[in-house]
Amino acid sequence: MNPHDALTEIATLLERERSSRYKSKAFRAAADAIAGLTDSELRDSASLRRRKGVGDSTFAVIQEALAGGVPAYLADLRERAGVQRASTLRGLLRGDLHSHSDWSDGLTSIDLMVEAARALGHEYLALTDHSPRLRVANGLSPERLRAQLEVVRGMSGDGFTLLSGIEVDILDDGTVDQEPELLDELDVVVASAHSKLRMERGPMTRRLVAAASNPRVDVLGHVTGRLVEGSRGTRPPSTFDARPVFEACAENGVAVEINSRPERQDPPDELMALALEIGCLFSIDSDAHAPGQLSLLDYGAERAERIGVPPERIVTTWELDRLRAWTGRSRDA
Repeated sequence: MNPHDALTEIATLLERERSSRYKSKAFRAAADAIAGLTDSELRDSASLRRRKGVGDSTFAVIQEALAGGVPAYLADLRERAGVQRASTLRGLLRGDLHSHSDWSDGLTSIDLMVEAARALGHEYLALTDHSPRLRVANGLSPERLRAQLEVVRGMSGDGFTLLSGIEVDILDDGTVDQEPELLDELDVVVASAHSKLRMERGPMTRRLVAAASNPRVDVLGHVTGRLVEGSRGTRPPSTFDARPVFEACAENGVAVEINSRPERQDPPDELMALALEIGCLFSIDSDAHAPGQLSLLDYGAERAERIGVPPERIVTTWELDRLRAWTGRSRDA
C-alpha cells in the first residue's frame, strides 16, 4: 500500500469519527512530510525518523505500508468505521452547504476541503466559516471575509464549484452578524444560534423567526443547538415554538438544515417531521470542520430518508443552476 495514501486515509477516518484533532493533524503532517519521497528514501529508516512530522506511530504506518500490507492502525479504523451507510437519498446529494476551514475553526486549509469534496463526487461545496462575533471560532471580520472571497474564486473547475458563504451568528434580537452588503456578495448564507441557547421560549422563538425572515438567509443551521453525544458532552435543545419558526422558513424559502454530525442530530426527528408537514425545504449538510467529516452526509441522508423527506424538497439534491436561482430568489423576497 502507498504510505502517503495510508497516512491520508487514517487522517480522514480519524476526522470522520471526530477523534482528537491532534491525532488527525499528526497523520496529515506526516503525509505532507513524505510527499514526493521515493520508496528507497522511505526505506532509509534513520533519515526518515529524523524528518520533521514523522513520529513513532506514523513511522510504523509507513513501514507496514512499504511491506505491502494494510497498516494495522488503518485496518482497525476501517473496521470501526464499518460499511458506509448506504441510502438511496445519499446517492442523490450533489453537494453540501455548510463547511469550515482553518480560516475559522476548521482543521485544514480550503484546498484540502475542496480536494476531499471532489473525491466524494460533490458537484459543489459551500465554504461557510464563522462570522465575527464567534471569537472562540476565529470568526471572519468583513476584511478577512473579503480576502477569503478572492481565494474562493480560484477554487472551482472541472465540474466542481466552491461556493462562497458564511455561517452567520444569530444575535439576541434575531439580526445576523455580518455587513448586509457583504452578505449580498455570497452564494450561501447559513444562520445559526451559538450563544444564549437557554433563552426563554418567547424571546428564542422571536429570535429564530426573525432570522428565518431575513431575506439574506438561505439556511437555518442546527436549529435547536442540542448535543446528544461526543467529546463536548451533551446539551439540551433550545426551547422555542417550532411551528412559527418553520412557518417563517416555509414562507421565506429558507431551508431547514438537517445537520449530519452524529453529536447534533439536529433537528430532532419530531421537529423534522413538523417542518416536513409545514412545507419547508431542507438542506442536508455535514457541518464539516475537516476533510474526513464531509462524508458525515451519510448520517443526515439516512435520517431524512427514514423520516420520509422527499428528495425534491432537499436543496442539496438540486443541480447548481437551480440552487443558485433559489438563493437569489430568497434574497430578493
